Amino acid sequence: MNIYQQLIQQKIKTITPEELVSYSHDYGIPLTVEQAKKILHIARTNKINVFDPQERKKWIKELAKITSPQIAKKANELFLTFVHKK
Repeated sequence: MNIYQQLIQQKIKTITPEELVSYSHDYGIPLTVEQAKKILHIARTNKINVFDPQERKKWIKELAKITSPQIAKKANELFLTFVHKK
Protein backbone atom coordinates (compact mmCIF):
# COMPACT_ATOMS: atom_id res chain seq x y z
CA MET A 1 0.00 0.00 0.00
CA ASN A 2 1.52 3.33 -1.02
CA ILE A 3 1.44 6.53 1.03
CA TYR A 4 -1.54 7.92 -0.91
CA GLN A 5 -3.57 4.79 -0.13
CA GLN A 6 -2.53 4.97 3.52
CA LEU A 7 -3.70 8.58 3.74
CA ILE A 8 -7.08 7.64 2.30
CA GLN A 9 -7.46 4.73 4.73
CA GLN A 10 -6.55 7.02 7.64
CA LYS A 11 -9.10 9.62 6.53
CA ILE A 12 -11.80 6.95 6.29
CA LYS A 13 -11.07 6.00 9.90
CA THR A 14 -11.34 9.57 11.19
CA ILE A 15 -13.91 11.37 9.03
CA THR A 16 -17.28 12.15 10.59
CA PRO A 17 -20.57 11.69 8.76
CA GLU A 18 -21.03 15.47 8.77
CA GLU A 19 -17.61 15.98 7.15
CA LEU A 20 -18.45 13.39 4.50
CA VAL A 21 -21.71 15.19 3.72
CA SER A 22 -19.83 18.49 3.45
CA TYR A 23 -17.23 16.99 1.09
CA SER A 24 -19.93 15.31 -0.97
CA HIS A 25 -21.72 18.61 -1.48
CA ASP A 26 -18.42 20.25 -2.51
CA TYR A 27 -18.26 17.72 -5.36
CA GLY A 28 -21.94 17.90 -6.30
CA ILE A 29 -22.88 14.58 -4.71
CA PRO A 30 -26.00 14.95 -2.53
CA LEU A 31 -25.77 12.85 0.64
CA THR A 32 -27.71 12.86 3.86
CA VAL A 33 -26.07 12.37 7.24
CA GLU A 34 -27.88 9.03 7.55
CA GLN A 35 -26.45 7.87 4.20
CA ALA A 36 -23.00 9.08 5.25
CA LYS A 37 -23.24 7.03 8.45
CA LYS A 38 -24.07 3.89 6.47
CA ILE A 39 -21.30 4.55 3.96
CA LEU A 40 -18.72 5.05 6.69
CA HIS A 41 -19.87 1.93 8.50
CA ILE A 42 -19.30 -0.14 5.35
CA ALA A 43 -16.01 1.60 4.58
CA ARG A 44 -14.72 0.99 8.10
CA THR A 45 -15.84 -2.62 8.43
CA ASN A 46 -14.64 -3.67 4.97
CA LYS A 47 -11.13 -2.71 3.97
CA ILE A 48 -11.73 -1.20 0.54
CA ASN A 49 -8.95 -0.32 -1.86
CA VAL A 50 -10.47 2.21 -4.28
CA PHE A 51 -7.33 1.88 -6.40
CA ASP A 52 -8.21 -1.73 -7.26
CA PRO A 53 -10.82 -1.78 -10.05
CA GLN A 54 -12.56 -4.96 -8.79
CA GLU A 55 -12.78 -3.74 -5.20
CA ARG A 56 -13.98 -0.33 -6.34
CA LYS A 57 -16.68 -1.98 -8.46
CA LYS A 58 -17.98 -3.89 -5.40
CA TRP A 59 -17.85 -0.70 -3.34
CA ILE A 60 -19.82 1.25 -5.97
CA LYS A 61 -22.52 -1.45 -6.00
CA GLU A 62 -22.84 -1.17 -2.22
CA LEU A 63 -22.93 2.61 -2.49
CA ALA A 64 -25.76 2.38 -5.04
CA LYS A 65 -27.78 0.30 -2.56
CA ILE A 66 -27.30 2.90 0.18
CA THR A 67 -27.86 5.98 -1.96
CA SER A 68 -28.87 5.67 -5.61
CA PRO A 69 -27.29 4.49 -8.87
CA GLN A 70 -26.83 8.14 -9.91
CA ILE A 71 -24.95 9.06 -6.74
CA ALA A 72 -22.83 5.91 -7.00
CA LYS A 73 -21.95 6.82 -10.58
CA LYS A 74 -20.87 10.33 -9.53
CA ALA A 75 -18.82 8.89 -6.68
CA ASN A 76 -17.11 6.47 -9.06
CA GLU A 77 -16.24 9.33 -11.42
CA LEU A 78 -14.76 11.19 -8.45
CA PHE A 79 -12.77 8.12 -7.37
CA LEU A 80 -11.44 7.74 -10.91
CA THR A 81 -10.34 11.38 -10.93
CA PHE A 82 -8.27 10.82 -7.78
CA VAL A 83 -6.99 7.39 -8.80
CA HIS A 84 -5.60 8.76 -12.06
CA LYS A 85 -3.75 11.53 -10.18
CA LYS A 86 -1.48 9.00 -8.45
